[in-house]
Amino acid sequence: MDKCWRSQDGKIIANLISLRNDHVTNKNLVLDRPEAMVERFLSNPFDEIVTCHIKCIHALHNKMYLEAYQFQSTLTQLLTKVIQNQREENWALPIMYTVCLDLRLLAQKVEKERNNVNDKPGEILERAAESLLGCFRICAADNRSSEEDTKRIGMLTLVNQLFKVYFRINKLHLCKPLIRAIESSPFKESFALSEQITYRYFVGRKAMFDSDYKAADDYLTYAFENCHRSSIKNKRLILIYLVPVKMLLGYIPSKQVLEKYDVTQFWELVQAVCQGNLRLFDDIMDKHETFFIKCGIYLIVEKLKIIAYRNLFRKVYLILNTHQIPVEALQSALALLGQDDVDLDETECIVANLIFEGKIKGYISRQHRKVVVSKQNPFPSLIGLS
Repeated sequence: MDKCWRSQDGKIIANLISLRNDHVTNKNLVLDRPEAMVERFLSNPFDEIVTCHIKCIHALHNKMYLEAYQFQSTLTQLLTKVIQNQREENWALPIMYTVCLDLRLLAQKVEKERNNVNDKPGEILERAAESLLGCFRICAADNRSSEEDTKRIGMLTLVNQLFKVYFRINKLHLCKPLIRAIESSPFKESFALSEQITYRYFVGRKAMFDSDYKAADDYLTYAFENCHRSSIKNKRLILIYLVPVKMLLGYIPSKQVLEKYDVTQFWELVQAVCQGNLRLFDDIMDKHETFFIKCGIYLIVEKLKIIAYRNLFRKVYLILNTHQIPVEALQSALALLGQDDVDLDETECIVANLIFEGKIKGYISRQHRKVVVSKQNPFPSLIGLS
């Protein structure tokens, strides 16, 4: 009964110390020096924590975002010590979640507002990540086995906060030890579903950037299928990465799904790839370049061009109706679709890549300048291929 009450107590305190709570707009709390007032009601260490919180509110009210971040950072360090000393309790985890989230959001705000050319981009976010990592280590070090008691149940929430920082400052290599810690956790299946969805979304994106498309498919598909149906925005965000991964694996997304989640840029791409229409493919890449770059998927989407090559060469094979395809014929098809700068050697190189990736079964006869394809299933289905 006591544990249940203390857990609820942690949630109440978390709301009272959140920078996203309505009390932040209360002008009576905009105090420059609240120490004396706070000490009348609270004792150490909570008086220092609340003092930092009120000073942070004061800084925010005056739009001094760097100072606000510094107060929030100090607050986070104070709370970290409190939680570290609570060796047999985890009721303060909700407070830690709230404080860490506010710290990350403030760090992002500071990065956005800073205009000094001498400022190192991402510096404040890196500092915030160090504080978040300190909280994560406290949770990871708790060796109690009971799910109700251990702080390890809070690991995934902190990992997701760290992912959001690392992806923003483009330091994905720092995600690896965090992923290893979560994958080996005995509480892996006990974490909240919402946190598992967020975790798989980020791990799926990292796998995509690492060219591990099958793993990316697994993680992102889980995130999409388990994301609540009313979370249209989140589902769209997942699809932006899931669709190119699916296409690279040979799956074609339905037009209905793409329209439902407003990612029709991919439907135009689907048509170009399926038709082997390289001119259309290049036009679409130019047309939606800003969107693809903003989402960080331009280079991934560009890889779909190899499938367009495969589909074009298959059309040439069907037209010529021969298993010995002249390289000149493939080059002519490329030139017809706007690839005028591709010579015979480059055409052979494209074919060699397709053979290496298993998208064409056959070999190149360099002596005769011909592509000799298999008499049985020379253009295998793309589904399941890497």
